Amino acid sequence: MKHISKLLLVQTAVMVLFLASSAFGANKPMHYVFTNNDTAGKISNSSNFYTVHAGGSLTQKAIVTTGAGGIGGGYFGLNKVSALRKGRDQCVYISDSSSGEVATVVVQTLKLAGTFAGSQTDSGQFNGIGLAMNSNYLYASFTASNTIGTFEVLPGCQLKFLGDVKAKGLKGGSLDGMAVHLNLLVVTYIDGSIESFEISQGKPVSNRDKQYSTGFIKAGDAPGGVDITQDGHYAIFGDVSVTTTVEVSDISSGKLTKTIVYRLGSSPNSSSVLLSPDETLLYISNTQGGQITAAFFEKTTGKLTKGCTSGPLKGFDTHWAYVGTLATENISGTGDVLYAAEYGSPGSIGIVEVKSSGGECTLKESPHSPAIDAQSTGLLSIGVFPPRSF
Repeated sequence: MKHISKLLLVQTAVMVLFLASSAFGANKPMHYVFTNNDTAGKISNSSNFYTVHAGGSLTQKAIVTTGAGGIGGGYFGLNKVSALRKGRDQCVYISDSSSGEVATVVVQTLKLAGTFAGSQTDSGQFNGIGLAMNSNYLYASFTASNTIGTFEVLPGCQLKFLGDVKAKGLKGGSLDGMAVHLNLLVVTYIDGSIESFEISQGKPVSNRDKQYSTGFIKAGDAPGGVDITQDGHYAIFGDVSVTTTVEVSDISSGKLTKTIVYRLGSSPNSSSVLLSPDETLLYISNTQGGQITAAFFEKTTGKLTKGCTSGPLKGFDTHWAYVGTLATENISGTGDVLYAAEYGSPGSIGIVEVKSSGGECTLKESPHSPAIDAQSTGLLSIGVFPPRSF
């Protein structure tokens, strides 16, 4: 009997450990790169999920149908995907530009949680719907109606539409890039102007700081994409420009200030920007040059200095035409590997290895690059899960 009791005790202990391990593993995030296929002329839009392997290589895991409507294009600085990890909720958000809806995907199951519409007048049919979020609210920039929709984030990857506000540039330009940090939302407009909004109550309230960027005033360089530092001190804008041009605004006061212009290379267009997880590097899409630039960033001063530029990525000008948004493999350090949306028919994801040490850096395309996205003929937006912490 004593032998049996000991055996049962051991079995019980093993079972407890197994259940505890299973419960922990159930909340451990999967590692995916995902897309907004945004395919025009199709009944349904979709998102591809790619499993990330050692060295950053990708294999397609699933295709999730998100809803009616892609447009196959849009503004380069506008990101049509977002992601959230909040408690047990692991969620990916995809905008359906033609139908004007936001689809949500549960990462653990790779199943659609639902599609959520804004108001009847909210529309992104011309140039897409951009997404940005904090842990409580998701914001959708509708480029055709020039409105910003606010959705409350609910458990189970659900959303609740709260309303929208009008948003236009100084010359009536439509919305382009958008970024959120805590209670601050920063947007760009295609007419060269920028603006910030206070969002502590959910719906955006303008800070009345709408202004032309310095680059636009001096050279006609219009801010497109935008990123915000982890401490909320600086907003960084990637410009639509003939060379690699980035602008930085000190937003520590809670409002935009006059931007400082940095010329960081000769490759054309800098429409999309992304800070590395450790904020030592700023990654820049050279949209029309088929390249990626990395600039060194000093997060205490907001200063940028020249770093390195990749060669033209494989297939540029033969299989695809533009570089879209960027994502990093990992959420610490430099991110180790950089992913780039490649706009073509079919679309693809460029895979670039990052090295940075002693004030020098290299961007070298991986032998595993590119990963083909056969479901897209106009890939401009990609994301990674789990997302960066800021």
